[in-house]
Parts: sequence; C-alpha cells; structure tokens
Amino acid sequence: MSEPRPSDRHDASDPDDTFAEIVDEETQRDPDLAVIEAGSRTLRTQSGPPQGEAVPDRPADPETDRALRAVEQELAGRWGETKLEPSVTRIAALTDVLGEPQRAYPSIHITGTNGKTSTARMIEALLGAFELRTGRYTSPHVQSITERISLDGAPIDPERFIETYNDIKPYVEMVDAQQPYRLSFFEVLTGMAYAAFADAPVDVAVVEVGMGGTWDATNVIDASVAVVTPISLDHTDRLGTTPAEIAGEKAGIIKQDATVILAQQPVDAAQVMLKKAVEVDATVAREGMEFGVVSREIAVGGQLLTLRGVGGEYDNIFLPLYGAHQAHNAAVALAAVEAFFGIGAEQARSLDVDVVRKAFLSVLSPGRLEVVRSSPTVVLDAAHNPAGAHATAEGISEAFSFSRLIGVVGASDGKDVRGLLEAFEPIFAEIVVTQNSSPRAMDADALAAVAVEVFGNERVQVEPRLDDALEAAITLAEEEAEYAGAGVLVTGSVITVGEARLLLGRR
Repeated sequence: MSEPRPSDRHDASDPDDTFAEIVDEETQRDPDLAVIEAGSRTLRTQSGPPQGEAVPDRPADPETDRALRAVEQELAGRWGETKLEPSVTRIAALTDVLGEPQRAYPSIHITGTNGKTSTARMIEALLGAFELRTGRYTSPHVQSITERISLDGAPIDPERFIETYNDIKPYVEMVDAQQPYRLSFFEVLTGMAYAAFADAPVDVAVVEVGMGGTWDATNVIDASVAVVTPISLDHTDRLGTTPAEIAGEKAGIIKQDATVILAQQPVDAAQVMLKKAVEVDATVAREGMEFGVVSREIAVGGQLLTLRGVGGEYDNIFLPLYGAHQAHNAAVALAAVEAFFGIGAEQARSLDVDVVRKAFLSVLSPGRLEVVRSSPTVVLDAAHNPAGAHATAEGISEAFSFSRLIGVVGASDGKDVRGLLEAFEPIFAEIVVTQNSSPRAMDADALAAVAVEVFGNERVQVEPRLDDALEAAITLAEEEAEYAGAGVLVTGSVITVGEARLLLGRR
C-alpha cells in the first residue's frame, strides 16, 4: 500500500508538535461572541456541530426508501440538469407562490468552474464552528440525492426530503400549468432547498450555482457575499468559449453592494468580474492581493496551512484534504466567512483562530482525492474537465508516493475528454476506460479511441462495465511484486466516482 507522505516536521506522535496541538486543542469561547459575530442571528442550540456521514446510505426503513424512490422518479421525469431554458422566470414564479423563502435568511452564493462544492463545504464548516445554523445547497450529488440539501453540515434526512417535496408539490404543479415549460429537475430541487432552509430555520444559506450564474435557478437570492472560484473552460456550449465569456455569465451572481471574493482567475475573466463589481458598487477581495495562501506543507492525512484573510493571518491550520487547489479553496472560504461577518470592510479584526482551526479540521469532501481502499490504495476524484484534472494530477503526485498509478476513467458526453486525458497522461502508467450508468455517459469505445491517441494502444484497456474496470485496474496494480506501491485513481465524472464508491463498499 502507498500511503500519503508524512511531513518531515509534523509528527502526530509528538505531543509538542503543532499538528497534535491542533488535533487535541479544546477551544474556550465566550458564548455571546457568536451572537455578536452573527449580527444577532440565533445560535445553533439544538443540532450541535456537523456530524455523520457526508454521503448517506439508502434509508433503512423500506417504506421510507420506497417513498424516496418515488420522489426521485418524479424528479427524473423532468428536464435534466443539462437541458436548460436560460431564464429564472419559472423559479421566480415558484418562490413567489412559496412566499419567497429565500428571503428569510442571508446567503453566500458560489460560482466558478472548479472547487465550488469543496469551498461550500469549508464555508459551511466555518459558519457552523461559529455556532450558526447553516443550510448548504450543492450539486451534483455523489451517491444520494439528499446530499444536495444539507442542514447543519449533514445531508437532509430522507423523511424531511420527502416531506419538503410533498409540501411544495402543489405549488410546483401550479407553476407548471402557467409556464410554457415545466419546472426542471434542478429548479424543483432549488425550490425545495430554499423552502427547507426557511423551515429549519437556518441562520445562513451557502448556495452553489448549478451552471453559470445570471440565469441559474439559484440566482433568485440576493447574497451579501458572492464567491467566484477559478474559472476555466467547461459547459462551453452553454456559457461561452473563452474564460471572459464564461465570466460574463457567472458575474450575474454579483448583486448591488455585495462583497465579491475572487479566487485567482485568468486575466480576461478577472477583468470581467471587476467591471461587474464596479457597476453594482460591490467590494472586491482578490486572492493573491487582499487574501491568500501564505504557506503550505504536506502533513499526515492532509496539509498544514498558513492563510492570510482579509482581517489578518491565521497559522497552523490543518486541512484534512490533499492538493494545492484545496489550500486555495480554503483561503477563498475563509475570506468569504470574514466578509460575511463584516471583517475587512467594516471591522478591522480577525476571526478567532482557534475556532477557524477546529472548523477546517472537520472538513470532508467526498469524491475529491478521497482514499476508499488500501492494498492497493484506491483514490476517487471527480475531476471532469482539463483544469480539474491538472489539479488532481498535481495533488495525487504531491500527496502519494505511488510507484505506479493505474487510471480508471469514465467521462460524460460533451466534455473535453482529450484535454482531461492529456492532463492525466504523465501520471498514469496504464488506463482502464469505462463508462458509468448515466444516459449522459460517453461510450467506452469512443472514449477509448481518444485514449489510444493520447496514451498509445499498449497502455489502454477497455472495460465497458465499471465493476469490471475496477477489478481490472486493481489487478494491474497488484500484478507484479516490484509494483507493491501501485495505486488506482478513479476519475472523469462525479457519477463515475459515486458509482465506484458504492461498488467499493464506501458509505
């Protein structure tokens, strides 16, 4: 088995070591501090800190499972997430008849191409550590549709998911009857999320766009903080063929007088974002200027960071995730939470560093360089475009000492699969090409044809069934004694990763 490389200077067995101090530290805080920092919003008094699995099982109760499957089937009968009519007309009509639930709490809105879900999870963890009740809406899900709507850091209970759907169903049908097109799968889920957050009630919602920004269904909120993770080429048929064009669409989440937290961007994308901010009198904090990563080093199970926020420097932050991209996501998340609390623009102070440390220590990001098996080590990562694949390749090379890495790749139609495969070519000794069960899955033979052009025929194996592909890759990783440190990386699509997670028995 090949393990993540430990830091030379941070041994968790040494009681005087910084890493051990972070893990063992107990924070003593004035209970009134959270009220002050939240602007008199209610404390999360009942649920406690985020707990439980980030990816839930199917419901144990057969009746609940049947009811959940019925809801999933009804939602699946609507337009899928890739079939869009670019407007917010239908979702605005739905939230109107629901009584504008999205106005019942402040929001942090997240757009970008890569890193949105991980950043959302980090923001959620930080807000929860400061004793705020949180609602998080992200997409797509890894295994269970209930992952998309989280309350207090945990996926919504299946029973509550079903109840929320049944509560809004009459209003959905009312809007369907009035519009030229029925509400889509994503629009109904968005309405459910906003209703569930209002019903909880939450103190703050962390909302990830589905695609783009201006006409994304989530964009009926007026978030005080707009977060833009790195922009690259993806969904070019919908959003544009250059970073600037894509940024123009994503800039639609920036609202009047908001604060914009801008991750490192291509120059043309950054220019578009800054222009939009000027037009609406928004305040901008830029990674590398007003905030950023000061230092990072590999540690056991993740990395140790020093981050510079808009309110000051935060050292000895242990993040249990791999890759430089996750360190940058952490810097963006920290700046977003500072902005939410008014730090930087309104107040010259920092957040409680001990609370920040405990928050980052709790972060989970399923399907993002996630180790799900040992002997040989199997890692899952949901990279599905070239920029994401480059980040994943760099992260796995940095954090793991594999002597030989086998790739299992199943992608979706319409993606830049050549760019994705070229990003992985330097680190894959061999590749097993496959496909997931989604109707949008790229045919394994078609993907193999591209893979042969990138890797050469001798390094490509085709296994249309994902279970066969996993077995083949594990066999390749185990076949020779000299390759005892070999590993497997499953990637190419969130759906591929989710199905592999189930096949490998991960819950």
